[in-house]
Amino acid sequence: MVKIGVILGSVRSKLGESVFNYLQSTYSDTNDVQFDWIKLDDFPLEPYHHDETPLSEGIQDLKANEKRWLSQLNHEDGYVIVTPEYDHAIPGTLKNALDYVGPEVNRKPVQIISYSYYSDGGMLAAASFVEILQMLKMIVLPTPVLLWNANTNFTPTGHLVLDAKNSDHFSERLDDAFHEIRFYTKLLHEHPFE
Repeated sequence: MVKIGVILGSVRSKLGESVFNYLQSTYSDTNDVQFDWIKLDDFPLEPYHHDETPLSEGIQDLKANEKRWLSQLNHEDGYVIVTPEYDHAIPGTLKNALDYVGPEVNRKPVQIISYSYYSDGGMLAAASFVEILQMLKMIVLPTPVLLWNANTNFTPTGHLVLDAKNSDHFSERLDDAFHEIRFYTKLLHEHPFE
């Protein structure tokens, strides 16, 4: 069995919670895939302040919540990261959380889902995210999911508003993305890079 961590990369967004709740209610564990539902808000991390560069050396003197964050990532075989767009990029709290990361995510696949209240669907956040994830040596799936004007499509309890514009497209695109991350997570888990 492989584990896929679905990470909500915002600590303040009601819209992010709505999207996250929809994903959690729609995509269930199977015989070969377990989803772990991870909220960044459950790992309150100080601005990165360690002297070490995690990609080249282990971090010394980790605090308990920092250890929990890295341990959670280490136990996943693949990832879906759900992010809003703040000022044409990902939130600072998400970038800070990734600054702690080193070998825990090395050569593991990741799918980006971005959402926005506006018509761009978080396109610039998704684009800015790719280089960060590649720097962490993650395998970024080629097509991010962009959820534009998402506030009209998702209820706070995690339902897709079926008669809202774009709901059919969003449903299909998310199904495709979850199929793709399952496929590549299993493939790379069974055939690790050597």
